[in-house]
Amino acid sequence: MKPRQRPSPAQRLRNMHGLLEQAYGPQHWWPAETPFEVILGAYLTQNTAWKAVERSLANLRQAGALTLDGLRSIALEDLQNLIRPSGFHTRKAPALKAFVAMLDREFSSSLDVFAASPTATLRPRLLALPGVGPETADAILLYALNHPVPVADEYLRRVALRHRLLAPPPGPAGYDSLVDLTRQAFAVDPSVSSSRLFNQFHALTVAVGKAHCARTPHCTGCPLAADLQFVTPAVVKDAKRK
Repeated sequence: MKPRQRPSPAQRLRNMHGLLEQAYGPQHWWPAETPFEVILGAYLTQNTAWKAVERSLANLRQAGALTLDGLRSIALEDLQNLIRPSGFHTRKAPALKAFVAMLDREFSSSLDVFAASPTATLRPRLLALPGVGPETADAILLYALNHPVPVADEYLRRVALRHRLLAPPPGPAGYDSLVDLTRQAFAVDPSVSSSRLFNQFHALTVAVGKAHCARTPHCTGCPLAADLQFVTPAVVKDAKRK
């Protein structure tokens, strides 16, 4: 009998998506009432816990600054005080102001006009703004603007490295490699490579990351444990220590 072909890393990641959906179900991300609130959250969540972001968003809502008009009109110093719970407030407040200024100057002060632009135009423009790295830019594109782009984060990086979907350092485990792997995983069925799918996949990796793939992994009961059959025992033991 011909031995079964070993699945590629992309196929394994696609299978992981199915395992995570079975375990956790729909995640309904991003937790926000408006696209602009998503953008604010994407900025504020950098280097901080979401609970802290929720306090900042509540402050902004109470002050009437959770809208474009509100953020445009509020003084920089007041904005810094309102988002203080999220940390790095002296850096994040000017970054938020810069986003609004760009929207006013180049996109008719309209998120709809901004969202209607091609992804290939928007992503470099976002990355040129202060305080916007690849993960923040892609989170804005996916969750606020509904563009079908993958979002890679620390949780996905840990899964990819511990399951040897990517080579361990100093191999290619950077942001672009994670995004490319995700695109390959869902290119098998182009009909499902949509913003909804990338939304759900990223949310599911966060769910399993928080429950099992934190800085210290907890593999017992992990929905992805079955995938470790494709990793040698010695590597599995090493991965569980990282």
